[in-house]
Formats: sequence, C-alpha cells, structure tokens
Amino acid sequence: MSIQHIAVIGAGTMGNGIAQICALAGIRVALVDVADEALEKGVATLTANLERQVRKERICATDKQDALARISVTTDYALLRDVDLVIEAATENLELKKRILKQIDSVVSRHCIIATNTSSLSVTELAAVVTQPGRFIGLHFFNPVPLMALLEIIRGLQTSDATHTVALALAEQIGKNPVAARNSPGFVVNRILCPMINEAIFVLQEGLASAKDIDTGMQLGCNHPIGPLALADLIGLDTMLAIMESFHQGFNDPKYRPSPLLKEMVAAGYLGRKSGRGFYTYD
Repeated sequence: MSIQHIAVIGAGTMGNGIAQICALAGIRVALVDVADEALEKGVATLTANLERQVRKERICATDKQDALARISVTTDYALLRDVDLVIEAATENLELKKRILKQIDSVVSRHCIIATNTSSLSVTELAAVVTQPGRFIGLHFFNPVPLMALLEIIRGLQTSDATHTVALALAEQIGKNPVAARNSPGFVVNRILCPMINEAIFVLQEGLASAKDIDTGMQLGCNHPIGPLALADLIGLDTMLAIMESFHQGFNDPKYRPSPLLKEMVAAGYLGRKSGRGFYTYD
C-alpha cells in the first residue's frame, strides 16, 4: 500500500511538525483540529518552519510552496473517508486519545491504517477501541519533528504484519530512521530518557546542584547536546509528568514515581518553554 494522502489529528507542536514533513515528502495532508484557531496557529508555525528551512538553504522556495499547497485544514472528521493513513497526535491523555480514535474509526475506510503518536501509552490498549485493531500501530515521532531523524514504530499485540510493513515504508518515504519496539510503557527511548530527566529533577529538588550546573554537568560530562532540565522544559513539564505517571502505573514500581518538584511545578503552571517558565525562564 502506497501512502498518498494522510490525516493528522491535532495541530499542536507534534501534529503540525508531522504534517510539515509529510507534505515535504509529497504526501497530501489533512490537518484536523477541533477549532479554527488551533488550525491557524498550527499552519502559521509550520509555515515559519518552512521559511526558516528556505533561509538556511535546506529547501528551496518552490519546495515550501508545494508543501503548503498539499496541506488542507478542517474541523470535520467526515473528510477523513478517503485518506490512506490517520495519525492521531493529541495530548498524552489515554481517555482523550480513545475518544478521538473511536471518532476516526467511525469515518475512515476499512483500508485506512490508524496510528497514534503516543510517547508512553499502551498501543495494545488504544488498538482495542477500533473495529479492526490489526490496522492499528504506534508511530512515535520526536520533537522537533522536522529535525529529529528517529521514528519509533510500535506494534500492539493485534498489529498485523501488513500494517507494520506499511509503517516501515512510510518512515523511508518521509526520511525518518525507524526503530521497531515492543509495546511497553515508554517503548525504548522514553523508557531510558524520562527516568533520567526525572532523576535530574530529584537532584535539583534535593539541592545537590543548580539547574544550570546539572545541565552543564550532563552536557560536558556525558556529551549530551542539551541538559536534562532544559530538555524537560522543551518537552513540557506536563507531558513529562504524564509520562512518569504512566510508567509508575504501568510498571507498579516506585523507581518510576514522579519527582514531587515536577508535580508542584506543573500544579503552578510552570510547564517549560510553552508557558514561558519551567526550570528556566523564557521570553
């Protein structure tokens, strides 16, 4: 099956990034959200990203215009009837994703593959809400989507070989390097990364070092391109908390308990870059 037309549900950071790379790869994209304002913001973001790529001579102006011409926006799920693939890219909330997936399942054709961009939730559990779970798969893109080369492909217990094969072909089509993972909380990368970030927050909470020194230590001592606390701000502290709570519940292991400081910062609305304040302050 050749993917020619996809829909992306959610015009936020992940959704508009996925739409951008698919459109650049020559795929028609329907970007879907519940409000016109969210769609306008998403298109403005991806347009700015494309313009930045033109300035850096990674693409030409024609590439940018062609990509934008391939993207349509809508709030109407009924327009998903003719797409080959739907990628759900909503907030990392299990019940919200289930509601969206049921809505997708009610309108797409029986040949359409349904994917979730979850970073920590069970692909098997999400697949159970669609009528043909064999066509369901996890496609975990990384932020920022246009720059990060990795795509984790996660099979649920029900995922068919044919669906997995199409997902691998899509990764090649859009220029991503796929890593196949079994269905388990956090899959591969976040299973390793997020507990490390959570531990860095514990180190800060215990007053062992400042946020800047923690990040500098990991950058210079471990050759990380960005420190764990700055990375948490980029990911979003609310997303980090949701992932760690998912780990804690999924593994029933206290080593995955979220740092109390992380929980308190989220409660205060200090969510990182998107709110202007996290472990650092942003203009």
